[in-house]
Amino acid sequence: MRIFRTSKPGGGVRALAGAVRTRAFRIFFAVVFAVAVLSPAAVVTAVVWTAPPISTGAAATQDEQPARLLPAPDIQPTSLPDPALNVYANTLSGTVPCPLCELKQRVYVPNSGAGTVDVIDPTTYKVIDHFGVGAIPHHIAPAWDMSALYVDNEGSSSLTVLDIHTGRPSGAINIPFPYNLYFTPDGTKAIDVVERLQRIEFRDWRHGWKLLKSVGIPWPGADHMDFSADGSYLMISTEYSGVVAKVDVNKMELAGYVNVGGLPIDVKLSPDGSVFYVTNQGRMGVSVVDPVAMKEIQFIPTGRGAHGLQVSRDTRSLYVSNRLEGSISVIDFATRKVTAKWVMPGGGSPDMLQLNPDGSRLWASGRYNRTVYVFDTTTGTLIARIPVGAEDHGLTYFPNVGLHSLGHNGVYR
Repeated sequence: MRIFRTSKPGGGVRALAGAVRTRAFRIFFAVVFAVAVLSPAAVVTAVVWTAPPISTGAAATQDEQPARLLPAPDIQPTSLPDPALNVYANTLSGTVPCPLCELKQRVYVPNSGAGTVDVIDPTTYKVIDHFGVGAIPHHIAPAWDMSALYVDNEGSSSLTVLDIHTGRPSGAINIPFPYNLYFTPDGTKAIDVVERLQRIEFRDWRHGWKLLKSVGIPWPGADHMDFSADGSYLMISTEYSGVVAKVDVNKMELAGYVNVGGLPIDVKLSPDGSVFYVTNQGRMGVSVVDPVAMKEIQFIPTGRGAHGLQVSRDTRSLYVSNRLEGSISVIDFATRKVTAKWVMPGGGSPDMLQLNPDGSRLWASGRYNRTVYVFDTTTGTLIARIPVGAEDHGLTYFPNVGLHSLGHNGVYR
């Protein structure tokens, strides 16, 4: 832009200074300033109108200044925090993803003492099927991609494969003494928890269940685990030694341990991925373990025989089965305090836990009572007792929410 002078040097400046001193100009300036302060829209408008036009192509001349552009909204500096991590975010919807949504929902119950599986219709609370599997079936684990269900037959060193469409056995896989079965969060490895031999075995489940590496767990009773938020390590309980061990999933080797005493059982990662909750049947409560410092940072008393764990559908609470006193405790993740206890009329032995998709019903196997229990999670009321086989253990509700399964009796992320 070329500027032409129309007056003597300094004349314009003196005229402007005189105008500033007038009362009318001062009032006008105050009004403009107030509007600018009180109205963000006014600030934006002022910036836009005072920015020079953009010249392109041949119309631009050498004496024009470079264009000043406002940055796009998505690249402007911001102080907003990153969204909070929730490792169970994919389970919050309460809706079974399709095509699994087309399957009929069923509860599969392994009866460890009978070598059988009972199948329950959750809409009627009735057993609708019953069949034999291997010896001492402990848990029923959904595959990582939920393409099959695997019954852990510890006594016969096998997995019974259940067809998810028929709910019936469709084959068997031979692996050593599977007490429990897990899948790494990335789906690349299956983990056979060989409690009897004090080890876990990493296996390529997609290619014939080939053994990748065996990791010794030098404490008796290795049985339940959960994975870190990034899947790089796992924490596994050793029930008969009071130890919780840490295993590097990538290197497939022992990485540390923490002694919590008592009889540690089930393990569950907190929604924010910062700590692990470990039930302790011997100490009658739940240990909170810091996996970085490798120490117990808190203990939450819940009840006699604290055993199974289940994260609520809204991920705000943790359900704990107190197997030796017939109750369910509810822990609030935010405060790490027990906010409720559901005492079962007439007692019972709630063991492993499962939620239905919308989170309104909590299912529990009744290890010593040949019974499956169903609780209303809004009231804590026991609404059903369903007779099943002897020593019912790690039942699974399938299909369920989540993008993939980490195994056990149905741990989803």
